[in-house]
Amino acid sequence: MSELRKYGVQQVCPLCRIPLPPGPEKVCEEATRRYMVIDRLVETGRASWSALTDWAQREVDAAIAGWHAAANQGLARAQFILGAINQKGCGVAQSDDEAVRWYRKAADQGDAGAQYNLGEMFKEGRGVAQSDEKAVKWYRTAADQGLAQAQCKLGFMFRQGRGVAQSDEKAVQWYRKAADQGLAQAQYNLGYMFRQGCGVAQSDVEAVIWYRKAGDQGDPDSQCSLGLMFEDGRGVAQSDEKAVQWYRKAADQGLARAQYNLGVMFRQGLGVAQSDEEAVKWYRKAADQGLAGAQYNLGVMFRQGLGVAQSDEKAV
Repeated sequence: MSELRKYGVQQVCPLCRIPLPPGPEKVCEEATRRYMVIDRLVETGRASWSALTDWAQREVDAAIAGWHAAANQGLARAQFILGAINQKGCGVAQSDDEAVRWYRKAADQGDAGAQYNLGEMFKEGRGVAQSDEKAVKWYRTAADQGLAQAQCKLGFMFRQGRGVAQSDEKAVQWYRKAADQGLAQAQYNLGYMFRQGCGVAQSDVEAVIWYRKAGDQGDPDSQCSLGLMFEDGRGVAQSDEKAVQWYRKAADQGLARAQYNLGVMFRQGLGVAQSDEEAVKWYRKAADQGLAGAQYNLGVMFRQGLGVAQSDEKAV
């Protein structure tokens, strides 16, 4: 059938006049459409992967059968999808071994996403023997195709010296490739490298540029780092008010160190009206995530009765 389609035969077999079944692309597309209906139900809380209704399970089974049909005809996209659902265990029994098997089939056909995921499996030792060297091999294969996530991860491996000789300069090169494509994680990493002067000439101004690019995309680590730069006046004009604005963006996303920093700003009245109650609120959020500095400060607030009813027991 694939040979017939190469010659433009799409609908009816020229010999027996029987309609041809749909090609693997259409089978994969239909399977994905059916699966996404159930996936949206799960995402919105109207269904659960662990307790699907009979109808939902039939739809998932039909989708998986379609992906298998397309994958067995060599469609890399379907092979990648089968790898992903086996890795996550969404609609099928979770299996890292099966995930690796399907990722490898797609990766061998040049699918960059599968190559990257296969690198992740080797890095974490899931479904395969852990190997940083093989992880780097697959990250590089995907990175050479321009996949930003793979470029960023390759930068991380060079930064850590995992599977390759440690090199901050090469880490920066790969971070920059991904950052130039707009990947927020890479932009944050590049900002950090400029901030610390690792692999590049130290530059607070460049650090702020990259932190801002990622922060504007909602990256909480970059937003918190921007808050620090404004608080200290590094690479920007010093501004407690702007520091608070960036800390709050990150704190609202649940970043513990931003919540702690915001608590300090309220405690000291820097960039905001002084409020022990607000300080306690933000210390508590960070403390509940295990941040030791916030736990200590919260203890101090209870010990002194600042923003809370005094309690030596709660301080302890």
